[in-house]
Amino acid sequence: MGRRRQNLTPRSALIGVVSLLAIAACTPTINQRGNLPTADALPQIKPGSTDKATVTRILGSPSNVASFDGSTWYYISQRTQELAFFKPQTIDQQVVSITFDQDGIVKDVRKIGMDEAREVDPVPRTTPAPGKELSFIEQLVGNFGRFNTTNVGKPQ
Repeated sequence: MGRRRQNLTPRSALIGVVSLLAIAACTPTINQRGNLPTADALPQIKPGSTDKATVTRILGSPSNVASFDGSTWYYISQRTQELAFFKPQTIDQQVVSITFDQDGIVKDVRKIGMDEAREVDPVPRTTPAPGKELSFIEQLVGNFGRFNTTNVGKPQ
């Protein structure tokens, strides 16, 4: 039994190249977003002695400041993985919360990990508006007869 030698045809080469491209296109994309302090920078923030200016110099600007009192700064970092056209999945999220007292001195430093994350469901209510809800037909024919054609083209 002799061994048959197969030559690579252009068609099989094209199929091979397309297959490799399809497999390469399905590799996940990792996106890193946010401002997370480095492991050596965070220990430099000492509760009771570090002020806001020093925190800004060491860690940079915060990702977010608390909405109601402004005494808590958040440094937020998030890593997501995206595969093809699917919705991105969060694979890691870290938050560093720094709370200041009324004099601008660090009161507390807290690191919050992915294990403490919570889903927030928005309330789907809407604010009611005064007036009548018009149907599509009422909106469509509602302006018939409201136009004054006697003054068309005359200067006022």
